[in-house]
Amino acid sequence: MIEPGSLTVAYMRGQRKPFMAPLQLFLVANLIFFALFSAARVHIFTTPLRSHLGDQYYSATARRLVTHRLDAKHISLDEYVPVFDHAVEVNAKSLVVLMVVPLTILTLLLFWRSRQPFAVHVVFALHFFAFLLLLFCVMLPIGMIAVGLGASAGGGGLIDVGFTYVDVAICAVYLGAATTAVFGVHGFTRVAAVMVLAVSNALIVYSYRFALLVITLYTT
Repeated sequence: MIEPGSLTVAYMRGQRKPFMAPLQLFLVANLIFFALFSAARVHIFTTPLRSHLGDQYYSATARRLVTHRLDAKHISLDEYVPVFDHAVEVNAKSLVVLMVVPLTILTLLLFWRSRQPFAVHVVFALHFFAFLLLLFCVMLPIGMIAVGLGASAGGGGLIDVGFTYVDVAICAVYLGAATTAVFGVHGFTRVAAVMVLAVSNALIVYSYRFALLVITLYTT
């Protein structure tokens, strides 16, 4: 992780030792991420229902979906909140690998001329999101300070703004080096691709949060 793209390049060259397998590394990063954020009560993906309803850019849509669902189930919001909040924590941990899918497809489209096998794109995405989850862990003190100052811990407001800007900036640096190492891109092509990937990464994180709302809402 210190040299962006180096683990993916090692995988491409068949160097399996002494490195963790890509999926194993991703799962370990996932475990560390959720353990730390759960202990700190800061929600990036395990967003409580009331935050979905009031703090997110899609809150108006969320309110319509939840109202329709509660009417169909004939229960009140107060009754449903603890059910949803418990289920979303389970879903966030088990479904986080879904974020790998859009990034894999995006790198396939952006770097098709590199003619790298599909597996390389999957491994690149796994390594990137392992890096991202560990980056969030390093950034956790910022979130805790924000919560201490009165910001929402539900994944909205000040925490989201701070995390998003820092995330995009750091990820752009990581992706700039990683895409050159793995896909051999340089110059304007690299700059354009990095901009697309860095912004898309932020959109993927927000979209995953909304997907968790929909999945949890209609499975509980």
